[in-house]
Amino acid sequence: MQPDEKSGLKFEKELIGSQFMHPDGRQVESIIEVRVNPVTGRTSRIAFNRSKEKESGTERLPAPPPDAEKTDTCPFCRPQVFEQTPRLAGDQFATERLEHNESLLFPNLFPYGRYSGVSLFDNSHFMEIGTASLSSYTDSFINCQNYLTSLFRSDPRALYMAITQNHLPSAGGSLVHPHLQVHADRIATNHHRFLRRRCAEYHTRGGSRLFSDYLACEKKQQQRYIGRTGDWHWMAAFAPEGFFEIWGILPGRFSMLELDREQWQTLARGVLNAQRFYRSLHRNGYNLGMLCQEDGRNVMELRVVILARSNYAAWVRNDHTGYEVMLGDMTTFSAPEQTASAARPFWNA
Repeated sequence: MQPDEKSGLKFEKELIGSQFMHPDGRQVESIIEVRVNPVTGRTSRIAFNRSKEKESGTERLPAPPPDAEKTDTCPFCRPQVFEQTPRLAGDQFATERLEHNESLLFPNLFPYGRYSGVSLFDNSHFMEIGTASLSSYTDSFINCQNYLTSLFRSDPRALYMAITQNHLPSAGGSLVHPHLQVHADRIATNHHRFLRRRCAEYHTRGGSRLFSDYLACEKKQQQRYIGRTGDWHWMAAFAPEGFFEIWGILPGRFSMLELDREQWQTLARGVLNAQRFYRSLHRNGYNLGMLCQEDGRNVMELRVVILARSNYAAWVRNDHTGYEVMLGDMTTFSAPEQTASAARPFWNA
């Protein structure tokens, strides 16, 4: 594919064929499409023939997890949460836990970095995918922002920040009680370091912003662009690294610390739209991630990535095989253009 005339971004894809003799005696050529991510340069693969498979566990939405009713033993449910979760330490916080409306935030008992927190939505123990309230999601995001703001004032070297979510154990969640994870560290993660470098190099070459230009290309092509919620724009990832991967881009904004309530609310609305789309596919697990680098250089714009994971249900196959883990190329089964087409109604509801 020719590069976009204005940005120079390439949306490259190549079809390759694998020939073999089918068990019924026919000679078959199976087509795989290899795509190159215009942002990262990483490749991913789409095995179209596997889209015809009836994947086990996705005929209907799985039943709630076995511990969906065990509110009395959940450390995130009240009143246990005030006795079984850690408390904030340090002079930057005036309270032991941060509260924003119904959201409660406290340190992660098993931290992943220098600063690692957990932000609860409310006191709901189990929430089916796509059914959380808009206000609870918004409040949890804002609680994360308040936590990061306080940390940054006292430790400006902890500029590598992220908000993530693992919904159900199949996505890496240890508890079914819905929550976000919030991170800040002085040491960059691989994705912080790599994306920051790609965005900076792109800005140096042409003077424009990588994610804004990527968004402009997607809006122009209208193949994977889904819609918008407020200032956030949503699209299916051109070269997905997860099943039904959706991106939300907030052009011209670089800092999670500077967003207002409306921008968090419209982010939450888009996230819930994506969840309702996954629910329509009978998927109950997902991951979410948004990262930023609070260095004031205005290079890496805000982007949230959401993708479906294998269902949390008995005997369901994991969505990462040796090919993804050991070779590094994600293989999905449906084209991003199909994902966008199926997801658009959830942005127009």
